Amino acid sequence: MIRVELAAHLRLLSQVDGEVELQVDAPVTLRAVLDALETRYPVLRGAIRDHVSLQRRAFVRFFACQRDLSHDAPDAPLPDAVAVGKEPLLILGALAGG
Repeated sequence: MIRVELAAHLRLLSQVDGEVELQVDAPVTLRAVLDALETRYPVLRGAIRDHVSLQRRAFVRFFACQRDLSHDAPDAPLPDAVAVGKEPLLILGALAGG
């Protein structure tokens, strides 16, 4: 099982409390996790990545194992600790301002 922790606004949108657990077949990539997440919670389609291009939204960031994965290729394998469910994948809203 893959563990995913969503930002508060995404938890509210999908009406979940706490972590989400997803079954994702190997290879465990960011694309595979997001596909599984959007299949289980269709309301998240378009909130995390663009409907057409499937590119990450500008103010959404991905973290795991103390690393920012936001700019990694979507088909790159996620860290082993995430793939085995030891560590969660964090999907957070980025902060910006001036």
